[in-house]
Amino acid sequence: MKSRATVAAVPDRTADGASAPAGGSGVGDGDGRDTSGVRKGRARAGGVRRSRTDKGGGRKNSGPQAGGITWRQRLRRDRTLILMTMPAIALLLVFNYIPLLGNIVAFQDYDVYDLGITGSPFVGFDNFTRIFEDYRFWEVLINTLVIFVTQLVLFFPIPIAIALLLNTIMSTRVRAWVQAVVYLPHFFSWVLVVTVFQQMFGGAGLVAQWLREHGHEGFDLMTNPGFFKFLVSAQAVWKDAGWGVIVFLAALAAVNTDLYEAAAVDGAGRWRRMWHVTLPALRPVIALLLVLRVGSALNLDFEQILLQRDQVGAGASEILDTYIWWTGIKTGDFGYAAAAGIFKGLFSVAMVLGANKVAHMLGEQGVYSKK
Repeated sequence: MKSRATVAAVPDRTADGASAPAGGSGVGDGDGRDTSGVRKGRARAGGVRRSRTDKGGGRKNSGPQAGGITWRQRLRRDRTLILMTMPAIALLLVFNYIPLLGNIVAFQDYDVYDLGITGSPFVGFDNFTRIFEDYRFWEVLINTLVIFVTQLVLFFPIPIAIALLLNTIMSTRVRAWVQAVVYLPHFFSWVLVVTVFQQMFGGAGLVAQWLREHGHEGFDLMTNPGFFKFLVSAQAVWKDAGWGVIVFLAALAAVNTDLYEAAAVDGAGRWRRMWHVTLPALRPVIALLLVLRVGSALNLDFEQILLQRDQVGAGASEILDTYIWWTGIKTGDFGYAAAAGIFKGLFSVAMVLGANKVAHMLGEQGVYSKK
């Protein structure tokens, strides 16, 4: 009995994971019985034999058990998902990637009526030179950036504040009702949004009429050039704040409630919990949306501005898209318009890369992680 205990306590592991006797003979375990077959059977019954050794080196299994399937097997496995994504891929190709080939007109004296793309002569970078020498283009670019910064300062914090307020409401029914009301204007067209603001803040609007009825002088915010950037920011807040609320509420739902309980146990009040728990949890989402927002600095809502351009004048309302429309597409100068579009795309890419770099410096991931 003693010899059996001694041999069982000091097993010798072989390369394939099976146990051999301490003496290395593989014959018996001290009482004369052959147990090598029993051990091999246990090794087989215990699972698949390991063929991958330690990180230091050795064999590696490249078969299906290690996930090394061929591309044909993956295609057969994922054919349903591939068929589901084919319509979306086709839409991207037709409306996003194939039209990029038309940017060649930026380097041509393009004649859409007679010569076309194949017959129009190449002029090199003459269209870009015209853009950089046009002082009106730079004025419009600065005005676009001013409107963007105003919208960024006034619009971006509001969805965060509404999401924080909704997160404090305990009643699920009240929260869902408020969220639906805030999100509803997102489905309105810009024609309807501008009409609502005209009926409210125009010269014959409800606010102006109420002031006149009470002995005050009325006003017309819809035709005030100095107030235009604040007007379009208010319209953007009313229309699109609900979409941002949904994004931030989803981020708040992922916050661990144990953190709030631990902060409350430590004596933190409501404001302390919001500052030290809620806002740090929202910071990655805020950084990501801010980077994406900065990347669309020159992509203000074309329809919104075009509908109100004549009321306040081109000096206050002209943005890059409307300027390209009037000076390029409206007059048939498609080469100039294409060159301005390429400049806008490159500028947006530079803004995204710069904002993402700032996000990395602040310790956030941004659009893509830092290698």
